[in-house]
Amino acid sequence: MTKVNQEHNETAPELSQPHQAGDSTTFPGGRVNYLAPMPLPTGEPGQDYVHAVGEINDTYLTFGVGLPHVFGWQLSLGLIFTGCILIVMFFFPLLIAFLSIFIGSSFSSVIEGVWLFFEFMVFIGLSSAAFCFVLSISIWYFNHRKYKYAIAARFNRQRREACFVPEGETDPVFVPWESLSAWVIETQGVTQYGVQRQYAMGVGFHHADSGEDYSLEFECGGLPLAIANWEAIRAYMDYEVHSLKEIQDPLDLQGPDDPPHEGLHTFYNARARMRRRYREGEVDKWYVVGWYAYHFCTLWTLPFHLTEWETARVKRIQTREIPPAMAAWSQPLPAEQWAQPSAELQRQRERLTILRELYPQHSVFSLFTKARGTDELTVPKRKGKKGKKAKAG
Repeated sequence: MTKVNQEHNETAPELSQPHQAGDSTTFPGGRVNYLAPMPLPTGEPGQDYVHAVGEINDTYLTFGVGLPHVFGWQLSLGLIFTGCILIVMFFFPLLIAFLSIFIGSSFSSVIEGVWLFFEFMVFIGLSSAAFCFVLSISIWYFNHRKYKYAIAARFNRQRREACFVPEGETDPVFVPWESLSAWVIETQGVTQYGVQRQYAMGVGFHHADSGEDYSLEFECGGLPLAIANWEAIRAYMDYEVHSLKEIQDPLDLQGPDDPPHEGLHTFYNARARMRRRYREGEVDKWYVVGWYAYHFCTLWTLPFHLTEWETARVKRIQTREIPPAMAAWSQPLPAEQWAQPSAELQRQRERLTILRELYPQHSVFSLFTKARGTDELTVPKRKGKKGKKAKAG
């Protein structure tokens, strides 16, 4: 969860400088590739992998303060239960017992030695579990309390604008959709363990009145994932996405009547899906064993119950009212008042469609750069069809 901020860091792009989709800038150890201004379709499936989108309705999408998800609880509980209790307190003593028998120790000496070792590992395991529990709760509380104060950015597709409330401010800032900057960051560095690469996706704008740059950034697991997170927003603004399920449920774990967040229903749907795939021969028995082992090691349905509890709590504690101007801006408009894409954006979209057929192997950034051109493009003729042209401008 990230607030709109103006903190300077070495990877943050200079938003005061004019950029367009397809532009690229470098800095020591990395590169910034721009996906907007001029938000063109990336060709990637839109997926909110970082769960930064919190709400979607017919008028606006909220971005920056998403709802909790199950994996965080699974990670914390799995570390405590499996790492500190099962492995430290039970697996290690059993391993010592097996090795002692293997090297020829007598049964009585093995029992005596393992019992002493077990008593010592119980102390180590419980101490480690207590430390991990306190650490996990501290991290959870630090992140959870932000829900009370952060105001998520909103993307209004009827007005084709974005609205931000910068950290420490009370007045919202409205940014035209086609002038908003979006980028993906690639960085790499050499450590003693080898080359490490990191990726992030960000959106932001330059506030001319204050002279400040404001941005929202999220770490992502890879370049395609970073692009897909931006594509989820772009697709919503162009009426291609209409629900959270479309961008946050790639495994189809939410039924038509389920709430639009993770919870106990996610577990039961995942189990039903696993059993169906096993019956249909898509997975073997070892996949089934692994599925049950994973959920046993993460305390079965407890993370899902905790996620439902946290989600309900988040909705209760978000007591900070949004500014009146933002609330009025968020109201739906009559269809005849909906803003439309600019002629320049439509022209570049048409060129991009042709360019994807001409250069299917080119990167999305290369295609975006070519889409800004004014030369006439013609798709190679196919049998029974004429070539398609894009006007120069």
